[in-house]
Amino acid sequence: MDNFCEQLVVKKETSGDKARRIGTIISGSLFTLCLVLIAMMQLGTPLLALLGLLLAVGAGYGTYFLVTTSYVEYEYTFTNGELDVDKIIAKKKRSSLLSVEVRSFTDFGKYSDDLEESEDMTVVFATDNVVTKEYYADFDHKEYGKTRLVFVPDERMMDNIRKFLPVKLKQKLSAE
Repeated sequence: MDNFCEQLVVKKETSGDKARRIGTIISGSLFTLCLVLIAMMQLGTPLLALLGLLLAVGAGYGTYFLVTTSYVEYEYTFTNGELDVDKIIAKKKRSSLLSVEVRSFTDFGKYSDDLEESEDMTVVFATDNVVTKEYYADFDHKEYGKTRLVFVPDERMMDNIRKFLPVKLKQKLSAE
């Protein structure tokens, strides 16, 4: 029987994220408006007016693009011992962050900021920004080398992960 589980995690906005989005909207709107005004002042020269309007459209689209790409979700897919983590931007663009066999985990447990990280370690954060529910998994990855994944598995995902963990990590997890 296959072990399959999916989980979607929506990244919660911090106050810094909200401030950045508002700042982007305000500055992008002002820049677009300035370009429109400059284009309107160049009505005597139609080519410059057209160029100004095209630049204004580009600035407006750029502002829209920057604002929408700040909406991030992560999808965890667990299939028969393999964990895949994807990043979804603005519910449109999906990119694969990593795939790993749970059996290859060298360490696993609750995440805290005081965990040691080596300088050559790649840390992949795929969380919802709620610190109390975060777990970490350390492993060697073919692309990234020593890697630490910080993620937020729900109970169903944790049950599937536990089944495939190495014995010493199962014991460590049950002791926590």
